[in-house]
Amino acid sequence: MVFDAIAELLAEHNDCDASEITRDTTFAEMGVDSLDTVELVMKLEDKLDCEIELTAKVSTVGELVDFVEPLVQK
Repeated sequence: MVFDAIAELLAEHNDCDASEITRDTTFAEMGVDSLDTVELVMKLEDKLDCEIELTAKVSTVGELVDFVEPLVQK
């Protein structure tokens, strides 16, 4: 669920297919900078109805999924 939401948002951002995005995809590969990351997190909060305070540096989709999943399950 979290992975799908992130992949969908990244696909929209990069005008690509979500199936091209894996847990190992880096944000650098996707052309996502720190400002884009903040925007992505805000959209994720709306989509997943949770509050995300990104306190760790994440560089891959999988790292973001692992960070966000416990917040969604609360």
